[in-house]
Amino acid sequence: MFGKLLIANRGEIALRIQRACRELGIRTVVVHSEVDADAKYVKLADESVCIGPAPSKESYLNVPAIIAAAEVTDAEAIHPGYGFLSENADFAERVERSGFVFIGPRPESIRLMGDKVSAKHAMIAAAVPTVPGSDGVLPEDPREIVRVARAVGYPVIIKAAGGGGGRGMRVVHTEAALLSAVTMTRQEAQTAFSNPNVYMEKFLENPRHIEIQVLADQYRNAIWLGERDCSMQRRHQKILEEAPAPGIPRKLIERIGDRCAEACRKIDYRGAGTFEFLYENGEFYFIEMNTRVQVEHPVTELVTGIDIVQQQIRVAAGERLTIRQRDVVLRGHAIECRINAEDPYRFTPSPGRITAWHTPGGPGVRVDSHAYAGYVVPPNYDSMIGKLLCYGDTRDQAIARMRIALSEAVVEGISTNIPLHRELMMDEKFVQGGTSIHYLEKRLAEKKANQG
Repeated sequence: MFGKLLIANRGEIALRIQRACRELGIRTVVVHSEVDADAKYVKLADESVCIGPAPSKESYLNVPAIIAAAEVTDAEAIHPGYGFLSENADFAERVERSGFVFIGPRPESIRLMGDKVSAKHAMIAAAVPTVPGSDGVLPEDPREIVRVARAVGYPVIIKAAGGGGGRGMRVVHTEAALLSAVTMTRQEAQTAFSNPNVYMEKFLENPRHIEIQVLADQYRNAIWLGERDCSMQRRHQKILEEAPAPGIPRKLIERIGDRCAEACRKIDYRGAGTFEFLYENGEFYFIEMNTRVQVEHPVTELVTGIDIVQQQIRVAAGERLTIRQRDVVLRGHAIECRINAEDPYRFTPSPGRITAWHTPGGPGVRVDSHAYAGYVVPPNYDSMIGKLLCYGDTRDQAIARMRIALSEAVVEGISTNIPLHRELMMDEKFVQGGTSIHYLEKRLAEKKANQG
């Protein structure tokens, strides 16, 4: 096991990794920007290193500064968390070339799954179902693009091969709009991802977003830890997540989970990862794999009792998985609400000083957050300031506990999306379970129209 680990991230995930390390007896080094100098996890770390000013490109994306921090503190491994450099294969390669262990997959695995076209081909080879679409990157020939779209059937969605996070996508409903949509998406992809390649898929009208959590070691042992429903989204950004997914037959889940574990063995995957699917009319369709720990990993931890971050670290240290598939038993239900510093309905960021901060408690309540009374939310980063999770023996109990927890939560001085979460916990369709990825946006649009 490592003696010292550097955390190359910020916010709640930096604190989460730090706690996992402390339980394992690992000393931690936290890197931080100038604006994060007073963060809770910086104060709690064994060592901290300022790696630059507030802008991400000068701090949390500054690879030479992060490597230098690891060198001067004699860290043995680097955990990238999520976001920032967590799925950057060049960074993972640089970490390992510099003599440190990267807490994550091998660089070649990140590259394979980071390109959506190569990822899709790998899944087809592993018998994981995929969305019908183009056989690889769309060609330059306009006539061939039209032919592919006709074969797939409208509506179609054009996606950036190097995309992610809901960016680089465009839905096309008619042939007249096809070629201009392809051109615009290519331009966006080049600007955002330095990769102009795009591909085409059938656009599913009313799917749910279901994902499978996996763990794998370097000895080709791989398991899956159940599923999560992440369908409550706005502009492809998740608002809340739950596990297990309500209303999907267990046999279907087990079949797709086993295929994901087998795919990990086939591509020689190492570490934690998530297979993301669209689910519609009883069928799963692979869309991408995240080669890192997810924001919503705690819901899986609550229903399985498995510490995913600790497992990441153990696997990276060369340990074999001691958990077998038969050991993975899902118990109860968990829900996670992402608490963002933003207007709850206009979604405009709300940075500033938190003047009052009270987190809820009680049976089955977990709060993952780096915030506190007096903490200043900087305007430079993602607006998420914490995650509120509730666990129950049943989904109804988890919802009831979340309603109570949200009613107790106090955040003053800035705006948060807590009022929206309170509404969603009372929403009839959510309580029934099984809403599609478009439900929240339609609900918000209807509310705006009624107010107007």
